[in-house]
Amino acid sequence: MAWFLNFVHRIAASLRQLGWIDGAWHACARLLQAIPGGRCALHRYQFVAQPVAPGSLCRGRGKAIAVTPCLAAEALPPGPERPLTVLLDRYHQGAQCLVARVGQANHAAPSMAGWLWLLHGACQEDEVRARYVLAPQLSWDLDVWVHPQQRGALVFARLWEEANARLHVQGVRWSCSRISRFNRSSLAAHARLGAINLGTATFVRCGRWQWMFASLPPYLHLSRHPASFPSFRFDHLPWSRHAAT
Repeated sequence: MAWFLNFVHRIAASLRQLGWIDGAWHACARLLQAIPGGRCALHRYQFVAQPVAPGSLCRGRGKAIAVTPCLAAEALPPGPERPLTVLLDRYHQGAQCLVARVGQANHAAPSMAGWLWLLHGACQEDEVRARYVLAPQLSWDLDVWVHPQQRGALVFARLWEEANARLHVQGVRWSCSRISRFNRSSLAAHARLGAINLGTATFVRCGRWQWMFASLPPYLHLSRHPASFPSFRFDHLPWSRHAAT
């Protein structure tokens, strides 16, 4: 009985935080996650695009936070737990990883304060079976992570400050990404950077089967093997009225 009451309390907290629609989806995700074997899961994404423009997001602060590219998976410092196969596949796709480190004067700081991944052309999703195809003026950013000890500081802003500078030089004017609808803090952080919503997609996986339905093309998709996946084409700028210069 105790586990059931604990489960009910978690669901009630999700409903308060996420609202009824996403709260209900989150409850379904937890139920699927509880199925033994880890063969079932539910992911609900919000697609966003944020403008790319050079300039300081930190207003001159955060100079002790160095942001540099890491060119190989083997050179990545200790950070979030990600399968090596996933990291190698990102580099194989041509992704660039920007790593944030805090100055050595702060001995309590982690060796890696955060990272951000950038990709041009197309991105093969590593959480579900899906592909995102991009126009030349667009990039894809993924797996933005900040060490728990550094959250609320300037690491997130410094990562984006450096990413904006690099992308703008390359002719990129918008960076697209997918964010979990269950991660309200990440959605809020991107909104503060000027991100606009492009649509949603929900994926349900059970064994080799995957169901997808979305608010943007291709809307519906069903697959049962790795070579079958939906492709979302971000190949034009329907949000051009917001376009950055």
